[in-house]
Amino acid sequence: MSNNDFTQLLRLLDIRFKNPKLLEQAFLHRSYLNEVKMDMQSNERLEFLGDSVLSLVISYYLYALRVTDSEGELTNLRAHLVKTKSLAEAAGRLNLGKYLKLSKGEEISGGRNNPQILANTYEALLGSLFLDAGLEVVKGVIEKTLLPLFEKELKLGPPKDAKSSLQEVVQQKLKLSPHYKILQTHGPDHAKQFIVAVFVGGKEMGRGRGNSKQIAEEQAAKQALQIIED
Repeated sequence: MSNNDFTQLLRLLDIRFKNPKLLEQAFLHRSYLNEVKMDMQSNERLEFLGDSVLSLVISYYLYALRVTDSEGELTNLRAHLVKTKSLAEAAGRLNLGKYLKLSKGEEISGGRNNPQILANTYEALLGSLFLDAGLEVVKGVIEKTLLPLFEKELKLGPPKDAKSSLQEVVQQKLKLSPHYKILQTHGPDHAKQFIVAVFVGGKEMGRGRGNSKQIAEEQAAKQALQIIED
């Protein structure tokens, strides 16, 4: 795939890549490389980097914007912004699925529209852009593609969900923060299932299951709230 294939995307983002191979790598799904047996890296390492860069940019943005929020409130709002659903929506608006290289199996099973794959690809794109152009350029892309989805929340804070409610209850009652841990993952990439437990002070308080880590965490938080409030 040549850099010309990304013309529309680059125009949307108003950016250029000095190293087109970094951009290509952002769209190389693991399944494709397993199928064609190419000696190349998938986008997973870029996804790892992009996840950290995204967290940093959003954290700094919220810190500067919401000057009266507590640490817990900022954490909750960041979690509301940086989740599979919102990253997949941002990726969808950029039509990132169009550029993915997938195995035939992933293609048939709808991988180009899979929210988890799209969210991962969005993070991989940020990771590649960070390496190619630096933090300020990534910051501009995030402000253009992700933050506009949350104008109301950025003004008023996130709507209350189970994770947010659990965070508040635990901090108020125990002066602690809940900790989430993935216990198991199983199933193919396009239908992966996560089992997550939430711990408070080292004690397991609830478990959840879902087709994304966020959904499983939400379920675990609901169970923990029931236990704490009973």
